[in-house]
Amino acid sequence: MVVADIDAGKVRAMVDSYGVEKVDPDVIYDAECEVFCPCALGAIINSDTLERLKCKIVCGSANNQLKAERHGELLEQKGIVYAPDYIANAGGTIYDTDRLGVGGVSHERGKQKVSRIYQNMERVFEIADRDKIPTYLAADRMAEERIRQISEVKKYVDDLRP
Repeated sequence: MVVADIDAGKVRAMVDSYGVEKVDPDVIYDAECEVFCPCALGAIINSDTLERLKCKIVCGSANNQLKAERHGELLEQKGIVYAPDYIANAGGTIYDTDRLGVGGVSHERGKQKVSRIYQNMERVFEIADRDKIPTYLAADRMAEERIRQISEVKKYVDDLRP
């Protein structure tokens, strides 16, 4: 395992605790690895970094990892599996919203919803395979379908009201 961060103290803690290899943030893109896990900066997958990646999967918690949609296409062409960030990192928002009881939702329901992230990611990969599209587009299609379904239910409920 290889780690990089601009905070030397965090890197030292990971090296001391887990025996990982450290590299400078500028060369992390060149590290051979199974999973490249961007967890801080957005636009980390871009024209400069994409060609340097030596991984099989990109999956991290940073928001907006692709600088542009075309970088999702290029990952696909390069044979790198991309786990769309807003599916992979949804747990924090889901859990915090439910944990805090927003709208009367319970802590247990929050944990239950977070546990479905895996199934949501599987669904993204199924859509990508079925429609022969990159995963970032499949995630968008899945989100758009959910929005459409919720809009239809809302309209139906509104139509029932006097």
